[in-house]
Amino acid sequence: MSAETAPTTQAERDARALNDDGHRIAPAEIAIGVIIGRTSEFFDFFVYAIASVLVFPKLVFPHMDPLQGTLWSFAIFALAFAARPVGTIIFTAVDRAYGRGAKLTIALFLLGGSTAAIAFLPGYESIGIASALLLALFRMGQGVALGGSWDGLASLLAINAPQGKRGWYAMIPQLGAPLGLIVASLLFMFLISALPAQDFLAWGWRYPFFVAFAINVVALFARLRIVVTPEYAELFEDKALEPAPLLETIRSDWKVIAAGAFAPLASFAMFHMVTVYPLSWVFLFTDETPVRFLMIEAVAAVVGILSIIASGYLADRVGRRTVLGATAAAIAAFSGFAPQLLGAGEAGEAAFMILGFALLGLSFGQSSGALSSNFQPRHRYTGSAFTSDLAWLFGAGFAPLVALWLSSQFGLIAAGAYLLSGAIGTLVALWLNRELARTIG
Repeated sequence: MSAETAPTTQAERDARALNDDGHRIAPAEIAIGVIIGRTSEFFDFFVYAIASVLVFPKLVFPHMDPLQGTLWSFAIFALAFAARPVGTIIFTAVDRAYGRGAKLTIALFLLGGSTAAIAFLPGYESIGIASALLLALFRMGQGVALGGSWDGLASLLAINAPQGKRGWYAMIPQLGAPLGLIVASLLFMFLISALPAQDFLAWGWRYPFFVAFAINVVALFARLRIVVTPEYAELFEDKALEPAPLLETIRSDWKVIAAGAFAPLASFAMFHMVTVYPLSWVFLFTDETPVRFLMIEAVAAVVGILSIIASGYLADRVGRRTVLGATAAAIAAFSGFAPQLLGAGEAGEAAFMILGFALLGLSFGQSSGALSSNFQPRHRYTGSAFTSDLAWLFGAGFAPLVALWLSSQFGLIAAGAYLLSGAIGTLVALWLNRELARTIG
């Protein structure tokens, strides 16, 4: 029995025993496992993102003014994206040595452990600058774990999609983002509403990080239930979704990696422009309450779910390349006027969020695994993971920090210019890689 198919951890053995009833894994079960896994990851992501605006500037950087504290908080926020490629390197080696199940178990427990550790973070008043250093360490732990939590399920969905249904299958993993945002926003909204401000800042904000750890455990078992089954391991092997050395993958498929990293820039820049950044702007520069804006985010995320689903329908009729290019152009147009809506009162904020999520869903819905089939079979698994890391780093990692700094110095129109740069990046990447892009249509 290979390292891939032999259960190597108690969690794997439990998952294998649960599924050892003779039935084969259906595509619907794969989709459910993907959605649960991605929702868990994005819930972690948004819990940290919301705390970066509402909690950490006061807890970790109380000696700075609110804007400076938030900018430093966003700088630490970006560390996870810089650490993701490191996680991919480390856990690719674990995968090759001990199997995908062991890799996934270790990575998700590291993710949950790093997230839970943040819940115990002492503030600046207790340990001084060490509070920021610990936060940075835990954030990098989250990033390394996210790089290691790549399980190949999204790529396998895209590769095994029926003819004419690739767009539909590509959007399934992306549903985890708005679902994670809805849960995180509503949880923080409840805590802020139910607790006095002093209690929320003292201990209330910590509860979502404990919830994130519990959700990670559920997500781990849901994904292991699929990954450790013998027939699924064979399917990975049949599709050559096996880990390969990273340097070998880069040398062989660097053009595909570059295209995959820059093609979704518009989508990933838009991602933070309608999730993390607007909360920081509204909280710092308006009299709007966090509770109301978190509710707007949750409602807009529902629009995002519908838009992601619509992206699958459209992509299967006009082609994924057309959808990516058209939404990049629409985001470019949106960048010319929409950020200013954040300064136009409550109605403007709601319009910005709803329009933004509608566009984000159409674009983000087709940014998953778009180039998976273009990798050489031997390098498909590792190449897809590394491409995802770079796309998030370049397109999203520094977006809240840069957008908030630009808008605080030059006004909201500067944030629109930043968003425009992401849209231009996508259009240029698609134009420079026309032959490659046609293969994903």
